[in-house]
Amino acid sequence: MTITALSGRTAAVALEGVTKTYGGGEGAVRALDDISVVFASGTFTAIMGSSGSGKTTLIQAAAGLDRPDRGTVRIGDADLTRMREPSLARLRRQRVGFVFQSFNLLPSLTAEQNVILPLRLAGRRPRRSVARDALARVELRERARHRPAQLSGGQQQRVAIARALVTEPDVIFADEPTGALDSRSAREILGILREATDRDGRTLVMVTHDPLAAAVADRVLFLADGRIVDELAEPRADAVSERLTELSA
Repeated sequence: MTITALSGRTAAVALEGVTKTYGGGEGAVRALDDISVVFASGTFTAIMGSSGSGKTTLIQAAAGLDRPDRGTVRIGDADLTRMREPSLARLRRQRVGFVFQSFNLLPSLTAEQNVILPLRLAGRRPRRSVARDALARVELRERARHRPAQLSGGQQQRVAIARALVTEPDVIFADEPTGALDSRSAREILGILREATDRDGRTLVMVTHDPLAAAVADRVLFLADGRIVDELAEPRADAVSERLTELSA
């Protein structure tokens, strides 16, 4: 099944014929099976499927964190499959943001230090106001000097989002960003991610198992056995749940 970009928009991320296999022989697992998909600029896409369907492998390949065995991956006009690791790492720092279920904050750093870490890794020396402004965006300016252990799960995830946004990336990849949160915190996080697309024009690709989270997106892609098997535009939570039930039957 080939999925194209939304009409009238350019491709922020494009995968063509991407295949990824782990292991060898009888124990080999084909995590991605000849996937071709486009994530249009300024759109929010949710990716769903059962455990082992290839969701995380898909976004890792799209972000250049995992190289496919075959096929091409592009972010804008950059072909990730032809880039050497130093160039690939530089592209990720400059053009890609990441948000994970486990937050991935450094426990010894304060919120503001965690936020500006990507800038420091890129060799930049940002002023403190950069971190404070990023934290204000996620309503955590007053928590700038707190360490992760002093923050709730929802607050830690907001710090992680501020960190993803601080480099002003073209694309943000989020892997189960609300999976460890209560329903109220989850709604807040989804609202911030939605705003990143609507206000800033970021392209957002999110793996989720939650139909309520998927309903925040512009479309949902459904994976099974490493392939895209269905698509739902302008999703509602009940329609997403119904489609998941049909696909698992």
